[in-house]
Amino acid sequence: MNSADATVFIVSAPSGAGKTSLVTRLLSDVPKLDCSVSHTTRPLRPKDTDGKDYHFVDRQSFETMIERGEFIEHAEVFGNYYGSSLAAVEYCLDKGSDVILEIDWQGGAQVKTAHPEVIWIFILPPSKNALVERLRGRASDSEEVIARRTEEAVNEMREYARADFIVFNDDFDQALDELKAIITSQRLAQRRQARSHQALLASLTN
Repeated sequence: MNSADATVFIVSAPSGAGKTSLVTRLLSDVPKLDCSVSHTTRPLRPKDTDGKDYHFVDRQSFETMIERGEFIEHAEVFGNYYGSSLAAVEYCLDKGSDVILEIDWQGGAQVKTAHPEVIWIFILPPSKNALVERLRGRASDSEEVIARRTEEAVNEMREYARADFIVFNDDFDQALDELKAIITSQRLAQRRQARSHQALLASLTN
């Protein structure tokens, strides 16, 4: 699915690892980088913006999209569907932009199996205690919910070995720099440099 001029990056993390904040800064700081907005059937919440946080659709519409093969990956989580649009990713790649798929490990596994060339990044907390404290810091969940989210996070973190890169989000700025370095490394890969600098390479080697 990667083109000669662009790369798809999967970014996965357990709840509380700081993935969304890092991806938001990454998109702000790095040129020619887009994030594919997922589709979901979950209800729109007061702080949500349709088309920015998710594309909110009804269940019938989502299932029709599944039947048409319009998703790169999709899953049902807690009774709601989530999925990444193939057309949206291809649109970004066609214009030469790298694309971030901000999805969980199950979706990441689907994409990586079908498209081994994508680059999968796992963001992890520096410790389990730090993860729990971040979840508590949201001040919106009960201890019961936090315990359940922690258990879910541990299960997700066990999948780290599937990824190509791991970034530990202990210091935000360092984690951000490491993510930028991963993107830069792919932009300097032979396949992309050879495509971008054909004339120069020809003059150097003839």
